[in-house]
Amino acid sequence: MQDDALTIGDYRFQSRLFVGTGKYPDYQTQKTALEESGSDVVTVAIRRVDLKDKGEGSFLAAIPESMTILPNTAGCYTVDDAVRTARLARELGLGPLVKLEVIGDEKTLFPDIPGLLEAAEILVKEDFVVLPYTTDDPVTAQRLEAIGCAAVMPLAAPIGSGLGIRNPHNIRLIMEAARVPVIVDAGVGTASDAAVAMELGCDGVLMNTAIAGARDPVSMSRAMRLAVEAGRLAYRSGRIPRKAYATASSPLEGVIG
Repeated sequence: MQDDALTIGDYRFQSRLFVGTGKYPDYQTQKTALEESGSDVVTVAIRRVDLKDKGEGSFLAAIPESMTILPNTAGCYTVDDAVRTARLARELGLGPLVKLEVIGDEKTLFPDIPGLLEAAEILVKEDFVVLPYTTDDPVTAQRLEAIGCAAVMPLAAPIGSGLGIRNPHNIRLIMEAARVPVIVDAGVGTASDAAVAMELGCDGVLMNTAIAGARDPVSMSRAMRLAVEAGRLAYRSGRIPRKAYATASSPLEGVIG
């Protein structure tokens, strides 16, 4: 699908699967799984890793060189912490692209929406390319887009829950109104969840636990790559309409009487 690149700000990606780096059993498994995903983008929690260590056996050595690092502000519960973390990522040479998280609840890890809007506005004014992790609320998505965010990233379900897309109707409403890419973030559990997100028309899917926490992360990574590709192709192909009753697939003309 070389003619179907995803554009976010000035960035252009061939893969619509975004992957993470947490919870892998070891760095070698992480690197192999990231390679198998075919993804162009890997998200990294700035507060939890040492980005200065680039030696053999380090965290950064377990990220394929071809991948764009998407720093995120995971673990930030205040506007100040999130903004400071984003600025630190740029100072470390990771560029303006940032996944913005401002967490509002420790149990559910749902975002603090007022804090998210405030942090997004600050970072957009500082020329960051902001990808905000948000709820599946269409109004919030519109406000984030109006601020100038380069994409919106509504959760499918709580982070790490593996529950899949709990409210596809809201995701559709977000996509109907959005003029920026919509990337489902959080809650994917298996390949069928990723395919459903793409069949709904989402521009991409971001996941971590579904791959890293699988019994075989490398095989699951490949499954997710294929699911995202299949779901996107199905969406572009146009599914048949749902009907209440059967319709014969073979022609009725010439049937023996």
